[in-house]
Formats: sequence, C-alpha cells, structure tokens
Amino acid sequence: MKSLFGYGITTKEIAKSGNWHIFDDNFKEVSFDKYGNKLLPSSLFKPEKSKLEITSPGIPPSHELIKKAKNLISEFDYYYSKMPFSIWITGTNGKTTTTEMIHHILPHSDIGGNIGIPLGKLDINKKFWVLEVSSFQLHYTTFAKPNIFVVLPLKEDHISWHGSFEEYVNAKLSPLKRMNERDVVIMPKKFDRETKAYKILYENEHDLIDKFNFKNLNFKTPFLLDEVLAKVVFYILFFKEPDLSDFKIDPHKLEEFNDKKNRLWVDDSKATNVDATLNALKRYEDKKILLILGGVDKGQNFEELFEYMKSLDIRLFIIGENTTLFENLAKKYSIDYKIPKTLEKAVNDIDKIHDQNSVALLSPACASFDQFNGYKHRGEEFKKFVSKLP
Repeated sequence: MKSLFGYGITTKEIAKSGNWHIFDDNFKEVSFDKYGNKLLPSSLFKPEKSKLEITSPGIPPSHELIKKAKNLISEFDYYYSKMPFSIWITGTNGKTTTTEMIHHILPHSDIGGNIGIPLGKLDINKKFWVLEVSSFQLHYTTFAKPNIFVVLPLKEDHISWHGSFEEYVNAKLSPLKRMNERDVVIMPKKFDRETKAYKILYENEHDLIDKFNFKNLNFKTPFLLDEVLAKVVFYILFFKEPDLSDFKIDPHKLEEFNDKKNRLWVDDSKATNVDATLNALKRYEDKKILLILGGVDKGQNFEELFEYMKSLDIRLFIIGENTTLFENLAKKYSIDYKIPKTLEKAVNDIDKIHDQNSVALLSPACASFDQFNGYKHRGEEFKKFVSKLP
C-alpha cells in the first residue's frame, strides 16, 4: 500500500492519481474519496504494510504518523524525476517575493511549492520550475535537490516545530549535501557550509550589486535584496542584468494606504516573524510608529525586537492569544503599550491618536491562526476596519 499523511493542498493533488491510503487526524471513520482513495484515522496506520509515505509538510516530526513511517519522502522527492531545471528559494523572509520575481523575469518558467501551488499542478514541459521551499518541506526531503539554490537570510522562525534554531537552519540548508559541481548556491556568508555546488556568498545586497555590477535597481529595503537575488539567478543563466521595473509587490507586504483623513496605514500582515517586523520598523524608524503586534508566537525569542524598539518613538497595540508575553516585554523595555486584544479594537484605538506625523503599522511578528484563517485574511480585515473609520 502507498500512504499519504494529511489531506491538505499537497497531498490532495497527489491523491488524484488514486490507489492511496490517506491518514488524517480529522478522519473519524474509514471512507473513500471520489478518486477511490481510502481515508482512514491516523491511528489505523500500519507501517509494516506501507511501501511509501508522503506527508503534508505541516505535520510535525513529533506526530505518531511520522515516528512510525519507514519509507517517508516529500512532495519534492515524489516529483523529482519529472522536474525540469529547478531553482529553489528559501530563507526566513522575502522568499515569496524573490520566487515571484525570478518567475517574472524567467522565460518558459512555472512557479510553485510553498507559494501555495503544489508541484503536481506544474507544467513538466516548461524549461524552468521556480519553487519556494519551506523549512517543513526541506525537513522531509531526502534526495531531491535544486540546480540553483537561493538562500535568503535565516532568522528565528518555526522554533516550536523544529525544536531549535539550529535544527531550523539544518533543514533550510539540507539540499547543500545533495548538490553537485554543476549546481550553484547563493547564500549568506554567515551560514557558509560545505557543498560540492559552486558558492556565491554575500553579507548583504550591496555585496551582490558590486559583484555583478548591477545598475538598474527598482526597489528599496527590504525588497532590494529580493530584487538583487532574482537578478543574480537571471545573470547566472543568461549573463546579463534583467529588468524588474514592471514587477508589483504582493498585497500585505508593507502595503501603504491612506484613510479618509489622509493618514498613513501599512498592511504588513505577512510579517509573521521577528525579522520581518524588524525590517518594517527600520523602514519607518524616523516616524512615530503605532504598531499592532501579536498572534501565534511560534516559540520565537522576541528580545531582539524589543531591544530595537526601545529606542524608537513607538506605541504598541497588543492583540492575539498570548498578550502576557508581549506585555511583560513591553514593561521590561519601558515601551508604551495598550492591549486591545482584537485587531478591530486596535484600529479603533489607534484612530484616536493617529495623525499626519505618525504611521499605523500592522506588522505582528506572529502567525494569524488564533483569530484569522491566514495572514491574507488578517490583512484584508485590517484594511476593512480602517475603511470603516469615520
């Protein structure tokens, strides 16, 4: 028998081929789907009867299904034999934007992976696959590898899933062990590791701008690094600098808009970790910042963030499931704060003190699943609440 763990976006696409046993905690009894797959509660998995297991990447290593599995591979392993020349993009922040930029400038390319498009939906006749890869996907990948591997800076994230920052980094950099002399990796110098691939190391975007003599840059920090990395990939393939002037950044990433009183609001709902919020704060450090912070903390260490905020002109509006964590840190670093708990109340509280000299910033440094069904939902609700202000 062949087994799939979980019934999410990744495994649903694989399941279309039929003849799978699918195990999920949400299944309470044995049933069948429209493809003839058998749907079973997780407790019924028998490893001795399974010849192959593919997991939904979000299922943590501590889960009983993962512990029992003897032939576990990832979606990337499963489709590897059909994969054309592939560019994998990983890192803590900016990987989606970088992935989209590379796809935008690469002719005959398809885009997928952690960006929300399963590999089974991609066109195997395209010349390039541009794939965003998460630490979860990489953790479970055993033999697939990229031809070009782009690694953005690595900061604390998903610690509760991986167990430690070291394990998170190990997962992120695991493809390096499988890459060969014909492959290329572009990665931060501080995470330099042994690999047979050709290495292009950088400390920051300016290292790469100087190395490749790029002239026409269209984006400001934090999107400048994404642009430069996309250009490096294109240069490796075609030996010339591409044009990204017509590329548009996705919503919910430092998305600026004005309310009826012409005051500045910023939807940075995609900032689900400390590093992303730090990047946002650096962009507006010269203004009075009214920051909405909080949600699902993912086991991160927030000391660095609060250490940076203590020197800013800032007031916090704490929302989400774990307000005590942020309240204690705000007290420790003597940062002004309020606890509205919900996003709508935070917007209404900010409305009372916001003016032309301040910026109202939703950059929560946390996941959204305590009160929303994702960062996009959180960002859309934020804009809706602001639009309703008198």
